[in-house]
Amino acid sequence: MKPTLTRFRKGYEQFTIPLGALCTRVGITADMLTMLSLCLGGAAAFAISRRAFLLGVVLILLMTAADVLDGATARAGGTSSPAGMLFDHVVDRYAEFFILLGIMLSGAASSGWTMFALFGMVMASYVRARAEASGKIESCDVGFAGRPEKITMLCVGLFLQPFFPQLRLLQWAVIVVGVFSHITAVQRLLYARRVILGDQGRPRFRKGQGVI
Repeated sequence: MKPTLTRFRKGYEQFTIPLGALCTRVGITADMLTMLSLCLGGAAAFAISRRAFLLGVVLILLMTAADVLDGATARAGGTSSPAGMLFDHVVDRYAEFFILLGIMLSGAASSGWTMFALFGMVMASYVRARAEASGKIESCDVGFAGRPEKITMLCVGLFLQPFFPQLRLLQWAVIVVGVFSHITAVQRLLYARRVILGDQGRPRFRKGQGVI
């Protein structure tokens, strides 16, 4: 089971190739765009911490656009590499940390729930990275919710928070992101175990008995 928005990745990757080619022609590199996404993530975190939630949403959307463009630029310019992908993934984790830190500092969500969500997001990414590093799994991008889904849920909470502050919708968004992240981590772990072990990882049944 792939995350919902991940299923459209090939489509938007093809759509953004011309934009990546334009960036290459004007001298903008993929690493520049990756760093821009990190800076925008930091700016979004600062805005959110000051309770400028709508501005935070705008900055997160710009951060996401820069993150999409860095991959398109790397593909269009033929500069895609494992080192570049590693750099991009590390920056993505820092950007997520910044955004959740901003939410916690704003007081709109408790520190406990924010740490719960942050740990879930880190673990979902960690399980995928370790599974793919095993050399036996090409892609472990499976599970209930990937990064786009989580960022979307946080943006919805940030957008609604100023209009319904008494409902603490941003905290609920953080809780949902945390729950979905931990579920995704478990799903990826089970998927990786099944693929790596092959038939050995599948439960065996005997007639009239349960799982062995």
